Amino acid sequence: MLDENNSGCPPTTGTEKLFSGEGIGWLWRSRPLRRWLGPFCWSVVGIGIIIWLVFRLNLNITTGAFLFLIMVVLSAAYGGFWSGTLTSILAATCLDYFFLPPIFHFDINDPMDWVALGTFEFTALMITLLQERAQFKAAESAAARQGSERLFNAARRILLLNKTGDLGDRITALIREEFALRGVALFDAPTADIFKSGNCSSEAEQGVRDAYFRNSDSFAPGIQTRFCVLRVGVRPVGGLALCGDRIPGVAAQALASLCAMALERARSFEKEAHAEAARQAEQLRSAVVEALAHQIKTPLCVIQAASSSLPALGELNETQAEFVASIDQQSTKLNELVTRLLGAADLESAQIKPILAPVLLSDVMKTAISSVEDPAQRERFRISIEGDEAPALGDGKLMGIVFTQLVDNAVKYSVPRSPISVRVSRDSRGIGVRVHNLGEVIAPADRDRIFERFYRTPAARQGPVGTGLGLSIAKRIVDAHRGRIWVESEPEEGTTFSVVLPVAPADQPVL
Repeated sequence: MLDENNSGCPPTTGTEKLFSGEGIGWLWRSRPLRRWLGPFCWSVVGIGIIIWLVFRLNLNITTGAFLFLIMVVLSAAYGGFWSGTLTSILAATCLDYFFLPPIFHFDINDPMDWVALGTFEFTALMITLLQERAQFKAAESAAARQGSERLFNAARRILLLNKTGDLGDRITALIREEFALRGVALFDAPTADIFKSGNCSSEAEQGVRDAYFRNSDSFAPGIQTRFCVLRVGVRPVGGLALCGDRIPGVAAQALASLCAMALERARSFEKEAHAEAARQAEQLRSAVVEALAHQIKTPLCVIQAASSSLPALGELNETQAEFVASIDQQSTKLNELVTRLLGAADLESAQIKPILAPVLLSDVMKTAISSVEDPAQRERFRISIEGDEAPALGDGKLMGIVFTQLVDNAVKYSVPRSPISVRVSRDSRGIGVRVHNLGEVIAPADRDRIFERFYRTPAARQGPVGTGLGLSIAKRIVDAHRGRIWVESEPEEGTTFSVVLPVAPADQPVL
């Protein structure tokens, strides 16, 4: 069957086209040939004009050779190596035929012919190399400029992203779109999450983790993927995998820095939001506690007044007197608890400003122990002072609140009738007081949290009643003194609360 496109005629080859009527048009439409053929044709015309000028103006051979060299330079500059080579051969041939004796005869054995040909060809080669080098530099500069523009656009878009939600997915999609990459993978070390966009192989996912753990950038030619470490300062926080060979190493490192900055900003924003929410919650909780305490005070006073008036109404039998005494005792405890709760709320809402002066912490501790109502509980305390006690720089009234809280906790949460030791000593950090008791062990995860407001350990919730404010207030007071408070708790050794305050200057008297 005949092909309707050629009406049965066999296909025409390139050679047949060359020798047909369409030959010149076909050659001109061939882009590689057209690139050097056009400048060569103009060089032929130029060499012809030079020959005419030399004979017309009676110029010497040196002028003709110089003009031929100019044509070689122009041909190589505009047409490349092959155009320059053909022009060199043509120029050397014309120089031999028209200018070197015997004129109008070829003498290929003349050394001048080969010197001229070598000079022309070397010039063409050098011009071509310099031109290609200039073109390479121009292309490199254009690529760098384009990379800078892409990097600027990516930086602007990343920094304008909303800092909440799926930030990692949006960053990877943005980078892949801006740099036209095959795929992008982002590893966020604090959350151990991997965010992907596009086509990333399993090797790329594993490689981005390895880059973070090795803390080094690399390039995998087998999968055409560049791995960069996300760093905040010098600390690695993740990894970035860029699948594709279209991005240089400098731009990849800049993108890694941008990603690290964006993720860190998002985390900071989230922490600020949580901190603000926690602050508002604490303010609301403190207001509710204070309001409830004030509301409880009024009926409590009525109960105490009524129970105190009952014996005046007449003789009470033994059972009735016992009930009245129990009401008085429990209402007194409840009144003390409400008073402490109100005092704690006041301290929580106020800014603590201690009046610093030299004070003996052992005296403050003895006063706190003497405030324990039950004499049997007071007898459990053993105070020891290592060496000559040096005064600490502190506010005796505020430190009394701290030590009263530590004494109260030691009594509440220790094994009944077990000894409670108090040791006062001095070391390089300052004057320290350690309160040690045997009892419930505080878990490692709770040893910092017990100093937070309203936090109570699971064991404490099942034990004596408390507000969860005492230790948080104690920490605020100690921090205001520029001291330190912490807890140590082990199953075999018990629990120890330690407080360290700065040493008072030697030239100030103890109050």
